[in-house]
Amino acid sequence: MTYSIVGRDEANGELGVAVQSRAFGVGFCAWALPGVGAVATQSFTERSYGPRGLDLLAAGESPADALAQLLEADEQRDFRQVAFLAADGRTAAHTGAACIPDCGHTGRPGVSAQGNMLASPAVWHAAADTFAAAEGTLAERLLAALDAAEEAGGDFRGRESAALLVVSGDREEEPWQRAFDLRVDNHAEPLHELRRLHRIAAAYRRRRGFDAQTSLEEEVELARAAGLPEDQVALTAAIAAGAHGDVDEAAARLRPVAESDPRWREAMERYVRLGFVPAAVLDRLS
Repeated sequence: MTYSIVGRDEANGELGVAVQSRAFGVGFCAWALPGVGAVATQSFTERSYGPRGLDLLAAGESPADALAQLLEADEQRDFRQVAFLAADGRTAAHTGAACIPDCGHTGRPGVSAQGNMLASPAVWHAAADTFAAAEGTLAERLLAALDAAEEAGGDFRGRESAALLVVSGDREEEPWQRAFDLRVDNHAEPLHELRRLHRIAAAYRRRRGFDAQTSLEEEVELARAAGLPEDQVALTAAIAAGAHGDVDEAAARLRPVAESDPRWREAMERYVRLGFVPAAVLDRLS
């Protein structure tokens, strides 16, 4: 019903899952915990493989041992397809004998790709090979892997939903903190829609890293290209200007928004209190 990939970024340790399916709402197949691991659970999906598997990985079990324990307790293991990835890059996967062909998986350090009800075995191999060769962030590499899998034939029934989940490689990160948690539950072209959502989410995420070296105009262009609404483009510019210490520029960028509706001024006061823009900006909006 589904093809998926679990992967690790060798540089920063990020962990993630990407998945596409002809089934509705495939996002429940993707699970990950910062600094612990990632799980893809699919094919007549038993969701408990996600949280229970991550608990076992967090307790120190290897992916192979954790997966074996859960399979042993599952009377319908032959119908399941599951992949585990640990924070150190070890993987383990299971494709049950009753999974619908074409079905299978392939794994190597840092990545496992798997699928069932697919056009051919080329689908999961294309995902793994593309992930290994791709450059960019973990999210970008996972998305590239999904595109390659779809190009190789994908789910033989077509497409409907997709999801992307990426977490930090830092185990001290809170479990609810996620770099990306994006879902397309029902769409004619779910991978296109997932990429669109990722562009928007990535643009918002970039604002957390603005500093004195940030190019304001470049960030404005990137925000617009990603599809952010104009009020958020203005806020992006104001945050970048604030990172430079340029309060006048920050106020100039926000002034048209503030003048469009008086309620924006109260919203901006909250941005100031939360530290997104300098306090002096408010005084310059009048």
